Amino acid sequence: MDRLKRLRKERGYTQIQMQHLTGIDQSDYSKIENGKRYFTFEQCRKIALALHTSMDYLAGLTNCQKPYPRNQSEELEGRDH
Repeated sequence: MDRLKRLRKERGYTQIQMQHLTGIDQSDYSKIENGKRYFTFEQCRKIALALHTSMDYLAGLTNCQKPYPRNQSEELEGRDH
């Protein structure tokens, strides 16, 4: 999950800030970031929203960090966390 860690650092976020943005416990987030566990679909979605990227980028399916156009409801939901 090198992409996840690199992208988080590029955005200037700590793991604690990611916890606040995603609702994923910091220790669980750390395990995901260090490859000790996989994220669920929902966790991947929350992380992608928080880091302004796509789930495909996080999964290594594309090299493009730019997110796809999103529904306005997704953008608003991503800000709530």
